[in-house]
Amino acid sequence: MTTYDGSSRSRAGNLSAPPLWVCILLGIVMIAAGFLVLGDVVLVTVISTMFIGWISIAAGAFEVIHAFWTKGWGGFVWQVLLGILYIAFGAVLVSQPVVSALILTYVLGLLLLISGFVRVLLGFSHWNDAGWIMLLSGSFGVLAGLVILTGFPMTGLWVIGLVLGVDLISHGIAWLTYAWRPTARTAQRN
Repeated sequence: MTTYDGSSRSRAGNLSAPPLWVCILLGIVMIAAGFLVLGDVVLVTVISTMFIGWISIAAGAFEVIHAFWTKGWGGFVWQVLLGILYIAFGAVLVSQPVVSALILTYVLGLLLLISGFVRVLLGFSHWNDAGWIMLLSGSFGVLAGLVILTGFPMTGLWVIGLVLGVDLISHGIAWLTYAWRPTARTAQRN
């Protein structure tokens, strides 16, 4: 019979938890980066769009190269076409970052709206299993989607940067919370 103690939950596999100072430093750096991003969300939106474009170009190139490595797979043509599509998409994002940011923001608004509606429906259908959490999450998704779509095209200039900044700050707060949880402090003492 195997028994588990509470301290093993803080580890993934055999990896040990990071030192306390690393968690604190990571949290502070991410929060600072988040506030820096929030300082100019339009610039960060354009930079993020170009970054997504370059990543798409690299992924497309790898997809085409991979198609030639695995010719016997049977999906050679589809893999090459997919790679070319990635490269073309990335080239558009890099060459027209402002227009691309508008398009990405519009798609994000639609996805938030649709996924929010789905979560609201799931919340009602699973009400007995803490469905109110899903309902609340879905309501925020619908609200965020509506804010993006009703303010379009102006929201396209700042939403991606705002989301990135808020995500960095919340991730930094999560690291600080992780650092100061009681099990982390007792593990550091041992």
